[in-house]
Amino acid sequence: MFKKFDEKEDVSGTTQLKSSVQKGIRKRIIEDYPHLEPYMESLLPKKENIKLIKCRDHLELLADHNGVVQFVKARNTNYLPTLRLLHKYPFILPQQQVDKGAIKFILNGSQIMCPGLTSPGAKMTAGVPKGAIVAIMAEGKQHALAIGQMLMSTEDVQSVNKGYGIDNIHCLNDGLWRLGEKSVC
Repeated sequence: MFKKFDEKEDVSGTTQLKSSVQKGIRKRIIEDYPHLEPYMESLLPKKENIKLIKCRDHLELLADHNGVVQFVKARNTNYLPTLRLLHKYPFILPQQQVDKGAIKFILNGSQIMCPGLTSPGAKMTAGVPKGAIVAIMAEGKQHALAIGQMLMSTEDVQSVNKGYGIDNIHCLNDGLWRLGEKSVC
């Protein structure tokens, strides 16, 4: 999704949100990621302004008062944490681990195949439904290398073991990752 994201071409504008809108966004994020509630004040402080960065293709980036992008939202989806945020708080998403052979493909933005999730070296969190947002870990690595959306439930991935299992949304070294190296606005 963010493989070819470029700040100069894709960002169309920035807005500082009203406090009432900020409150609603914080509430939605806590509903989606209840484990983040104790850390919400440090992520998006109530006393500071949150910036909404509008991008092409109905994409919105939510940046803290320092201009660091924390969450992403597409048109009809919930807010998704960025990979940098996931590295700080790895417990907010269920984790699916792929084998070593899948790493280079995932870093190129490829979708995750079912055999990469069921082979030796791979581990899946049980009971994850279709459509859930997950952290994609790699065998032998400490941090997530991507964030994806389940295209099948974990039970279906194990039983079918063919085709795509997870849609790769955001991975290391894509446009959104490079955007996080500097603050926006």
